[in-house]
Amino acid sequence: MEDMQSQNVQPKVGIGVILVNNDGKVLVGKRKNSHAPYYSIPGGHLECSETFEDCAIREVKEETNIDIVDPKVIAVTNNLETYQQEGKHYISIILLVENVNDAPKLVEPEKCESWLWVDPHNLPTPHFDASKQGIECYLQKIMYKKFE
Repeated sequence: MEDMQSQNVQPKVGIGVILVNNDGKVLVGKRKNSHAPYYSIPGGHLECSETFEDCAIREVKEETNIDIVDPKVIAVTNNLETYQQEGKHYISIILLVENVNDAPKLVEPEKCESWLWVDPHNLPTPHFDASKQGIECYLQKIMYKKFE
């Protein structure tokens, strides 16, 4: 990690989207390649000049083929666990979309093994840091949870 710090690397911005269906379950994918073997909510990198909402809409469509409307920013996560494990520091903006009942499609099989609707109180493991923190914030109705 000292090499990363000495290079003055800045954190990047990620977007995570919590999709909740009518049964109160959240959509998570089993990741391949980047962030494998973790489970995670849909999401990705914020592009230059893109709004958080536009990024959420784009990423969910690209990953699941689900069209979402009016995602709301609900939390910010500082993903220090990922930094400690992988040397990648992200700040993630978490958005929420409720009442999603479309079936996800496996649009990017090279990046994701499968999509599952799961109980947010009983997440599959291992679970990606930003996704886990975002779902915890959603359940606790808080904007930010301090890393400890």
